[in-house]
Amino acid sequence: MTPTAATWGVVLLLAFISGMTTLVGVALVLRLGRSGSLIAVGIGFSAGVMVLVSLRELLPAAFAVLPSLRVWGAVGLGAGLLAVLHVLIPHIHLVEERGRLDIALLRRSYLVAFGLALHDFPEGIAMANAYLEAPSLGILVFSAIALHNIPEGFAMAVPAAAGRRRSLMLAAIGAALSEPAGTVLGLGLAHVEPGLNAVFMAVAAGAMIFVSVHELLPMAFQVGRPYLFVAGLALSLPVYAVLHALIR
Repeated sequence: MTPTAATWGVVLLLAFISGMTTLVGVALVLRLGRSGSLIAVGIGFSAGVMVLVSLRELLPAAFAVLPSLRVWGAVGLGAGLLAVLHVLIPHIHLVEERGRLDIALLRRSYLVAFGLALHDFPEGIAMANAYLEAPSLGILVFSAIALHNIPEGFAMAVPAAAGRRRSLMLAAIGAALSEPAGTVLGLGLAHVEPGLNAVFMAVAAGAMIFVSVHELLPMAFQVGRPYLFVAGLALSLPVYAVLHALIR
């Protein structure tokens, strides 16, 4: 499906709203400070939502129109590209990952922004291509990602919360814009080659699964409360089921 002007408008609006929910998580850090319990539950919830969206929505839609080998190749490509970017770009989760392109003078708040942007960009691609597949699927993916962004933003902003709060919030705003940027790329590629829509969904699914396994799961164990991570993971199941029932 080639995106129309109306599709561009709707998807970009959804992406802006979803990206801005990251700021809710950052604001909670500035208001509440570090809370290991909230971080562990939130990370579990975020990881659960991302894996559910990828495995229950994006990949089945891709398998419906593509050969299995091509879908798994796209999943591997998405995970591999994000893995390379995580090695190259300095960023922060609960600990600092300096990256090959480290710049010593970067403030911690901007390292948080880079970390959030790495996560939000493929989510924007997923949202765009899911909406092109079916508007109801796009709305479901948008709702799940918007909920996921709140605890993720909270967890990733914790390392910089003790610094300059204004800088942290400005950096988070910049990071939130990476989600609409991802939708622009997703819509643009679909405009050039509509037949690749399913491929891009699989690529985005691979990137989001990589984030959940490589980034969010280790963060939960760094907090030292794995049982709360499991509680957050369990919470994602009924929330996702309700979203699915209401939207699909």
